[in-house]
Amino acid sequence: MALSQKTKEAFLGPLNVNNPVLVQILGICSALAVTVQLKPALVMGISVTIIVAMSNVVVSLIRNTIPTRIRIIIQLVVVAALVTIVSEVLKAFAYDVAMQLSVYLGLIITNCILMGRLEAFAMTNSVKDSFMDGLGNGFGYAWILVVVAFVRELLGSGKLLGYQVIPDSWYAAGYENCGMMLMPAMALILVGCIIWVHRALNDKESK
Repeated sequence: MALSQKTKEAFLGPLNVNNPVLVQILGICSALAVTVQLKPALVMGISVTIIVAMSNVVVSLIRNTIPTRIRIIIQLVVVAALVTIVSEVLKAFAYDVAMQLSVYLGLIITNCILMGRLEAFAMTNSVKDSFMDGLGNGFGYAWILVVVAFVRELLGSGKLLGYQVIPDSWYAAGYENCGMMLMPAMALILVGCIIWVHRALNDKESK
């Protein structure tokens, strides 16, 4: 079945022109905190994507029965339930990664991306469009984490996903890992550089 233009925009928009991190500057805290290594960044991105998509679906399904005065509380309950489920699944099947993500996994509950999409989109749109919006925003958030973590782990420790990728011969020839890449400040600098490039490219296309 062909997707409507609105559904396509709901999914594709957050990947680029309306990216939640690059354009709306949301979810920055976790984007900076979990990108020292690629593996936890991938898991965090997937977790947020699942939670945004499913919470959008649940809220869209019950939006007409939610009293206006307590809608934020209900949205928080939905997100908290999904975060708890994802957290327990990770502890059961990927305990080390769950420990690496630590408190940031629980803080998904307060992630501005989730609450923003529930309030701005899921409360007023169909289940299908809300699901695609959740996927789009989740993937839009995730690819930023992956890019930043890729650069930081590769240049900071010479590894990717924990595997050594910089050959020993490079180190023997004098190559050294850039320890600064493992510092929190470098995540902010890298995100800033991505925002700069993203806006420069989109401004050029708009002209």
